[in-house]
Amino acid sequence: MKGIIGKKIGMTSIFDPSGKQTACTIIEAGPCVVTQVKTPDVDGYSALQLAFGDKKEKHVIGAEKAHFAKANTSAKQVVKEFRNSSLEKNIGDTITVDIFAEGDKVEVVGTTKGKGFQGVVKRHGFHGVGEGSHGQHDRQRAPGSIGGSSYPSRVFKGMRMAGRMGTDRVKVKGLKVVKIFPDKNYILVTGSVPGHNGSIVLIQK
Repeated sequence: MKGIIGKKIGMTSIFDPSGKQTACTIIEAGPCVVTQVKTPDVDGYSALQLAFGDKKEKHVIGAEKAHFAKANTSAKQVVKEFRNSSLEKNIGDTITVDIFAEGDKVEVVGTTKGKGFQGVVKRHGFHGVGEGSHGQHDRQRAPGSIGGSSYPSRVFKGMRMAGRMGTDRVKVKGLKVVKIFPDKNYILVTGSVPGHNGSIVLIQK
């Protein structure tokens, strides 16, 4: 498996040679520095630890300084592991967007936008009852009963109710790499990617 850390820039659309328009997401992928190589003998599993994005020196603790010093790099904002990586890299090596090629199918992992506290209509798709007239008393967006008073005298776990919505870790599969700009570290993938502009995403093949 190949992987890299990136930052969502925004969305655009491109036209293929046949004139078909395709919606794409622009991701700034890398460059990422290999800060640790984990092996089954030492750590019990194989993985590459990558770091992305510069971090201000005043926000770096001592343990982080020593860890990044082993890779001979400055402190980074994001550190992620990619298990069972097919890339043969050593500590201090740099991984760029060149590990992908146009036409590759990739998976993108990100955190969805936060919606705050939302009701059952937006959160779960409830649509109310009746026509909303003749003494309905504004019950179109109400959740209805959440449990009986005599039995079970409690609310079952998992009951669909109002609550916090969004900020979930989501993986989108089957995205196609449309275009790569190595000079800018940009990669264009078809469709949408979870998260707001500027959020951190993981691209895996």
